[in-house]
Amino acid sequence: MSTSSTSPDPRSASSRAGLAGPAADVGRWFSTAARAGAPAAAPSARSILRMPAWGPVPGAEYGQLSSEAESAAALELLRGLPVAVLTGAGMSTDSGLPDYRGRDAVPRMPMTYQEFMGSDLSRRRYWARSTVGWEQFRTARPNAAHHLLAQLAPEPLDVTAVITQNVDGLHQEAGSDPVIDLHGRLDRVRCQSCDALSARAGLHARLLQLNPELAVRLPDLARDAAQAPDGDAEVDRTSTFRYPPCPLCGGILKPDVVYFGESARPDVVAQSFAALEASQALLVLGSSLTVQSGLRFVRAARKADKPVVILGDGPTRGDEHATARLHGRLDVLLRRWAGEA
Repeated sequence: MSTSSTSPDPRSASSRAGLAGPAADVGRWFSTAARAGAPAAAPSARSILRMPAWGPVPGAEYGQLSSEAESAAALELLRGLPVAVLTGAGMSTDSGLPDYRGRDAVPRMPMTYQEFMGSDLSRRRYWARSTVGWEQFRTARPNAAHHLLAQLAPEPLDVTAVITQNVDGLHQEAGSDPVIDLHGRLDRVRCQSCDALSARAGLHARLLQLNPELAVRLPDLARDAAQAPDGDAEVDRTSTFRYPPCPLCGGILKPDVVYFGESARPDVVAQSFAALEASQALLVLGSSLTVQSGLRFVRAARKADKPVVILGDGPTRGDEHATARLHGRLDVLLRRWAGEA
């Protein structure tokens, strides 16, 4: 069953402005010295949609809302079945965290693992901007969609696991269980030599100690970064920013998240596929499915003849595989399901 969007979203794009300020991306998790506006990589030959590396899909329709009848029919596809849930950045936009390809996304170039690991300047720039944005990210809280998803389990959604591409930990805070962090967690730091994990909060305190001039100006820099689409230029030029090595082995510390050019940890991928195998359906919430990391679960579900239900605003790369496709804001669509439970 394929659904179509039929009525306008009750919340305008202008009312959303400012919720997902760039500082919330903690120094542009994906952004580097590369200038915004450079051409995106060519899409896969398998792509039906031309999805951007970062930014809205050109010419796509946003702000549509599927009918209540379509919502009810999609829920009936899932009711009583073990369901694996895959979520993306659209799940957290109402928590003040940015998405990457939605209608309000700011076009940026992606950071690669190779650039972070191969360039001391890139690491200085990353940690300087990340220090500015950390407080905004750290204070983000679950929004209505997070809470509604948690409340829909175990009835009408018998959830085998929430597999999230997000790195914010908000599903856990809202009460979903189990949650698999496919792309890691930004509140953790991992040494690239000895694999030791540590808390981001401790590193943040250390970064402020090593960079007292930035620490004094942190509130002003954070405010400026939240208002500027391309970040604070002065922070961008901070080539003298100091960051510490791993205290155990002296190796390079990196956020415990998956960068472009880097693969998810094999044990986490295996855990995710086990959750999908234990399910009889797949529900996708707020993901454009642009990267293979998420799209592979949709393809695997369809190959196994499991229904795939996709909810979100704007097109996704998995739409051709969807058994049911609902358009709209996640809180609106999930609240309908909660009322029908």
